[in-house]
Amino acid sequence: MHDHGLVETAAQLQDLVDVLADSTWVAMDTEFMREKTYFPQLCLIQVATPDHIACIDPLALPDPGPLRSLLQDPEVLKVFHSASQDLEVLYLVTGNVPTPIFDTQIAASLLGYGEQVGYANLVQAVLGVELDKTQSRTDWSRRPLKAEQLSYAKDDVRHLVLVYQRLRDELETLGRTGWIAPEMEAITRPELYQPRPELAWRRVSGHKRLKPRELPVLSEVAAWREEEARRLDRPRRWVLGDDLLLLIARVRPGALDALQELRGFPKGMGTERARQLLTAVQRGVATPKEKWPVLPTREKPATEAEEVVADVAAALLRELARRQQIGPEAIGGRRDIVALMRGDRDARLARGWRYEVAGRELQRWLDGRSAIGCDGDRIALPERDASASPAEW
Repeated sequence: MHDHGLVETAAQLQDLVDVLADSTWVAMDTEFMREKTYFPQLCLIQVATPDHIACIDPLALPDPGPLRSLLQDPEVLKVFHSASQDLEVLYLVTGNVPTPIFDTQIAASLLGYGEQVGYANLVQAVLGVELDKTQSRTDWSRRPLKAEQLSYAKDDVRHLVLVYQRLRDELETLGRTGWIAPEMEAITRPELYQPRPELAWRRVSGHKRLKPRELPVLSEVAAWREEEARRLDRPRRWVLGDDLLLLIARVRPGALDALQELRGFPKGMGTERARQLLTAVQRGVATPKEKWPVLPTREKPATEAEEVVADVAAALLRELARRQQIGPEAIGGRRDIVALMRGDRDARLARGWRYEVAGRELQRWLDGRSAIGCDGDRIALPERDASASPAEW
């Protein structure tokens, strides 16, 4: 494996991209900082193939042009582990979500390694290698980078190359290669990484405890905080804490002094910004009832009888997952089961590989076309006699 070292100039980056463009896939990872900012600061990009490895310094490269072409090259698969944060930061830097991608965390869940398995645990399980995590809390924004930092960063993609190859081969052996494509498409939709201030209230810790009439106020002040955090490039909690947002939503202060006297209100907030926040409160108070935000409702059985059916279906799902050596959570949860029970054509269990693995068998049982029996220590699903009445089952 040729080590290209630390790429710090436009010419070096172009040369590296030219080399990588000849590969059908590239393992990638990023190091970024966001403890003191709203936007993640991309500090390092690691890339590797079986033949090449390098670290790219985006702080020394204000124009990511050549990198953008690689990230959007449809002929080069980009391999990540737990890709969502990497995709977010690369989207912010380049303006596009990298595509196509392969997420080894998702692939691992389809192969029975567990749901949302961490990278270190996956490397241990697949390669038998224990990763050195001594640099995991390092300050990646400081320059110059030390040799041990670069070695640590390269190790992540060096092992990712091998993990990807092993998981890819396992998927192929088990006939599950086709399962991965829809999962990847789901996490590369650009709208997932675009700002949505109007939905910021959903990420406020404790919002589910508010009364319905308090939610529109929370929605407005959370949107104001989101926009302020973006404008100042500061963490949300540095603008206003979640506890204060909840308090404002409950009290709904109608005057500036009442707002500023609330416990925890930042003393350093200027009068003009406080007035803007008060205006947000007033917009929330004035929101018509039909436009109040609504808490997402958990899909659940409507009757006790339906609850029992869902319980049995969940047990059957676990058995079907065990037969395939996959964690049941990778196939579906209770919400997915209830959606299938109610005939929802868009239910995850009603389409794709989930239908092939479990949905079809669950639907047969729900339709009364199979019975759940016991064969020693295994669940059996014999066909029912179609001519028999339910009383004879």
